[in-house]
Amino acid sequence: MIALLLFLVLGTTLYWLIRHQYTYWNRRNFPSDPDTTIPCGCLKSVVKHEKSMGVAIYDAYLKKKSPFIGIYLLFRPAVLIRDPKLARQILIQDFSSFHDRGVYVDEKRDPLSCNLFSLRGQSWRSLRQKLTPSFSSGKLKAMFPTSDDIGNKMVEYLNRILPEEGGAEVDIKDIFVTYAIDIIGSVIFGLDINSYEDPKNKFRCLVHKARRNNIINANIGMLIFLCPALIKFMVLLGFKNNTAIGLREILKETIEYREKHNIVRKDMVQLMMQLRNTGKINEDDDNWNAKVNTTVGEEKEFTLDHIAAQGFIFYIAGQETTSSAAAFTIFELAQYPDLLALAQNEVSEVLKRHNGQLNYDCLQEMTFLDLCLQETNRKYPFPFLSRECTQDYTLPGTKHVIEKGTPIVIPLLGIHRDAEHFPNPMTYDPDRFSPANANYSDHAYMPFGAGPRQCIALRMGKINSKLGLVKILQNFNVEIMSKREIIIDNHSVGIQPKGGVKIRISKKPKSTN
Repeated sequence: MIALLLFLVLGTTLYWLIRHQYTYWNRRNFPSDPDTTIPCGCLKSVVKHEKSMGVAIYDAYLKKKSPFIGIYLLFRPAVLIRDPKLARQILIQDFSSFHDRGVYVDEKRDPLSCNLFSLRGQSWRSLRQKLTPSFSSGKLKAMFPTSDDIGNKMVEYLNRILPEEGGAEVDIKDIFVTYAIDIIGSVIFGLDINSYEDPKNKFRCLVHKARRNNIINANIGMLIFLCPALIKFMVLLGFKNNTAIGLREILKETIEYREKHNIVRKDMVQLMMQLRNTGKINEDDDNWNAKVNTTVGEEKEFTLDHIAAQGFIFYIAGQETTSSAAAFTIFELAQYPDLLALAQNEVSEVLKRHNGQLNYDCLQEMTFLDLCLQETNRKYPFPFLSRECTQDYTLPGTKHVIEKGTPIVIPLLGIHRDAEHFPNPMTYDPDRFSPANANYSDHAYMPFGAGPRQCIALRMGKINSKLGLVKILQNFNVEIMSKREIIIDNHSVGIQPKGGVKIRISKKPKSTN
């Protein structure tokens, strides 16, 4: 009887605590989502596996027209910033009040979590400054031949599987995922791999395993944003990021082999070795030496674990953004014959000026493809940006205060598909970004974020996506198809296409290559 009474008291107390939590915004007279559901907040459709987290946040964006809305991410009160001008103020001018992403990181117990995306405060600032020289135009140009070689291997693979006459349907997203994984394996991890020839190589098997459990990975990905304290608790109980651990072992083998045999290669792992051994990345684009410049026995500030942490986040972010941008661009061009012809003609004309030789400088001249990628990143961005309020902040022009520790969500999918900012948002229109015919709100376009925490590798991602596009347009005919939209998989955080991205392509006659 006493046990039953205790159970009822605890249950009732818990019920009223939860109810009280869900009055957080009402108690502050804050504009809020009218359809909040206990205990899911605005994520009821995610919990029921009906929609992805990104689409659920997009739905919240559509419910009210206020510049900002109080929402609940499960039990956590958060602020959804609908006004892109306010979003930019938070990301740029008032960055000092929102300098962290608010996602899981544990510098003391989990060094593999200490990547540039997750780190907070001074730890982030210091690492950002150290890594920035890695992405200079000179260093990207030096690494370009490696990416180009992988693009050629993609072309060879497609030539093997396509019939000599007529076309065939391919999942272009899957093709570009392999392309992106091999670029990351080669440029970031310093491996000599060809997953088109050897799909069971160690690196691909490791990352493929990480991609395979879609529901599990999506849930962990959401918890990193929604409940970082829970992830920290799981790590204390023994939960391990096996992918990051496996990548660490690959990096360890690569670094030890290079140091033993005095091998210098122009890739990202060489720059990470340089940072580990000398304390900085040389700003001289011709200096890739990683010779040790520290006292014997001295503890290095940037360790193998730190290198592995950066490699892991570059893999997670890089393979998805590169493959999606390239695949969605081809998918859209296949529905617009005039745009496809413009893209194909530009590739042919620029290559002709360079005697058929594709190089870094040649790629910069393909300006229409730049517009296409801009439009793709508008229509298919990562659905939201996240920040955490790091000190109490009064919203400009109001008396509303965002308390320290409150998550901030900027719904990019909603902003980028809002006719107020981008007329006819579901129409694929690269010309809207043309300087001569600009037809959009420039403050509303931020697919890679804005301000000091803007994606550090955005230029590398653009180059590799563009290179992949050129390889397809240069070597294959893309068949026109009827208008259709990508169906977003429910078990994802970002925009994962359900069933892949299917298009039909065929070989070009060799004389026209």
